[in-house]
Amino acid sequence: MEGSTKSDFIRRVILIIIGAAIAAYALEAVLIPNAVIDGGVTGVSIMGNYLFNIPLGVLLFVLNLPFIYLGYKQVGKTFAIYSTIGIVALSISTMLMHGMEPILGEKDSLLVVLSGGVILGVGIGIVLRNGGALDGSEVLAVLLSRNIPFSVGDVILFINAFIFTGAGFIYGLESALYSAATYYIAKVVIDVIQVGLESSKSVRVISKKSRDIGQAIQDRLGRGVTYTHGTGGFSNEQVEIVSCIITRMEENKILTIIKEHDPSAFIVITEVAEVRGGSFKKRDIH
Repeated sequence: MEGSTKSDFIRRVILIIIGAAIAAYALEAVLIPNAVIDGGVTGVSIMGNYLFNIPLGVLLFVLNLPFIYLGYKQVGKTFAIYSTIGIVALSISTMLMHGMEPILGEKDSLLVVLSGGVILGVGIGIVLRNGGALDGSEVLAVLLSRNIPFSVGDVILFINAFIFTGAGFIYGLESALYSAATYYIAKVVIDVIQVGLESSKSVRVISKKSRDIGQAIQDRLGRGVTYTHGTGGFSNEQVEIVSCIITRMEENKILTIIKEHDPSAFIVITEVAEVRGGSFKKRDIH
């Protein structure tokens, strides 16, 4: 293993362990003492711990083992290694933190949901951002979605519907609803951790003043642009398309720039999952 690759691996492992420890803290210090659970395998493990008094760490590890194998077969060796490290770290952390004093009580239900969801989301988000996973339910959802006419998100929602229904029978309806709300908050935080607060957007502009718009974007926004040529489907006229990548925070600014030069310009703005390479770095503007 080369130096840079080895250092990257060590960095990822450290971050995955930190993320797993944060997730374990959310479970042991916030959620479990207040009868609130997470979704997926973690939720099943928490209920198993409650019903059969089997250590949570043991259940987390054992129940995730089949999904680690599936991840190895379907996603790859690296994913399986990072996920194994994450799940082992989560299991050990829950054992070490078990019995610790809860930071919130039953009377603080709203704070339990908010803080538990945020802390759990941060922990899981860190692990996912570094190539691992703490819960095997998403791997299962990917596999099932290939053979049934539903998306991965639909399958995950279906799986968790059963889990939270089970939580309703075990802990009561109120706890089940709090658990569902916590799961939703955690998912939102995970998306923020993975994508970032300044998520990227792709902007395409079709205008007769495309060069003026492109120059203004570069001068006033500091973003590079690309010009491509096209032909109008109805008019059969030659058109020039301006394309660039911006952050969410820059959307209003670029719309203002475009409208100043051509109020009738055709604009398409789409979400971008990830941007790598090239010269996306913002140039200083004066």
